[in-house]
Amino acid sequence: MPFDYKKADKEFYLPSKTPGVITVPAMNFLAVRGQGDPNVVDGAYQQALRMLYAVAFTIKMSKLGQHKLAGYFDYVLPPLEGLWWQEGIQGVDYARKQDFQWISLIRLPEFATREVFTWAIQEASEKRQQDFSSVEFFSWREGLCVQCMHIGPYDDEPATVAVMNEYAAAQGYREDFCAGRYHHEIYLSDARRCKPERLKTVIRQPIKRWERG
Repeated sequence: MPFDYKKADKEFYLPSKTPGVITVPAMNFLAVRGQGDPNVVDGAYQQALRMLYAVAFTIKMSKLGQHKLAGYFDYVLPPLEGLWWQEGIQGVDYARKQDFQWISLIRLPEFATREVFTWAIQEASEKRQQDFSSVEFFSWREGLCVQCMHIGPYDDEPATVAVMNEYAAAQGYREDFCAGRYHHEIYLSDARRCKPERLKTVIRQPIKRWERG
């Protein structure tokens, strides 16, 4: 059976519908950065996703090619993730999607080193005759966060975030948005095939201990 990160790391991918505090360790990802409304048809966000998946599947399906990757193991492609922020705002304002800045992510398996990444970019570029230079190798330690499973449309997320903030405050934490600390979403459902009311999204936000003056 292919290795499945969602099952192996349930605390990161399958949290409860009630908030909880978690410390997320360092992981490596494929990443593409951009800005703007993610709902624009064939816009920057949708183009970024196509590039991410092209490189991710190049690594995953390398088992069928002649170039064998050291330490390779078969695995289920991890879910799409997104980091979101807007200049001058703590967290995100869902009414200002045009102001979004984002980093789209797909987690890399442990055998996918920088050398493997470099090979995959070159391989995808040659096969598809496309420039994949905007895809980067992204190492990130997220650290202390509050997280929760949100079920429903993306535009209904503020209600879940409010519950998360209330819970964190009650536990002695406060938001900790800063460079490298973003509103984080993990998409467990395919929005093209799933009814909005059934969408499953992990919402994660950075926190720190509240230091009272």
